Amino acid sequence: MSVRLGPDELLDCYRRGVFPMAETRDSDSLYLVDPSERGVIPIEGFHVPSRLARTIKREPFRITHDTAFGDVMRLCAQPAPDRPETWINDDILRLYGALHARGNAHSIECWQGEHLVGGLYGVSLGAAFFGESMFSRATDASKIALVALVARLRVGGFRLLDAQFQTDHLAQFGTETMQRAHFRKRLQAALSSDGDFSRMPDGVSGAQLLQSIAQTS
Repeated sequence: MSVRLGPDELLDCYRRGVFPMAETRDSDSLYLVDPSERGVIPIEGFHVPSRLARTIKREPFRITHDTAFGDVMRLCAQPAPDRPETWINDDILRLYGALHARGNAHSIECWQGEHLVGGLYGVSLGAAFFGESMFSRATDASKIALVALVARLRVGGFRLLDAQFQTDHLAQFGTETMQRAHFRKRLQAALSSDGDFSRMPDGVSGAQLLQSIAQTS
C-alpha cells in the first residue's frame, strides 16, 4: 500500500521500526517496510578487515560529515554497475532533506581533492542511527565512510546502528541478523538515550578512526 509522509510521520515510522522505500527512483509513491529479520551493525565489536585498516591508515580520502548531504543522497540515487536500479525517488529526497534540516538526518562524505567519491546517509533518533544508503565512486570509499560512521557513533554514545538488511558486503564488518521483536526491544532501549552525532570533529587521522573503534566505552 502506498503512503504519503511528512517529516513528522517519517520520524514516527522510525520510532516504530519501519522505514519507507519506493519501487524505483522514478516511482511517484512510497511504501513502508517492516522486515521480519533485521540487519544490525555492531557499534561495539565492529570488525575492520586488515586490508581495509591498512588502507585507512594511508588516508586516501578526506572525510567530513554533514557538508554535502543533498549531494550524497543524489549520488546514492544514481544507478551504478552493481546497482542498476535504486529506490530513492523524489519523495525520499524531499523527506530526508527536511530531516537533515531538522538535525535528524546526517551524511558522511569521502573526498578526493574537490571530488565527492563516496559517502552514506541515515537518520538519527535518540541513540539510534538508521543507515539508509551508501555510494562509492572510488575503491573502498563507501567502506571507509562506514568505518568513519561507526567511529563517530561510538564517540557520540550511540547504542544501535540499523542496517535494515544483511548483505554480503556488510557481513565482513560483523553485521548481525535479529528477529523483528528483538530489534524493536533494542530500538526502544536506544531511543531512551541520547547520541551526539557531531561530538567527533572532522579531520581526525585514519589511525585515530581505527583507535576510536578499538576503544571500549
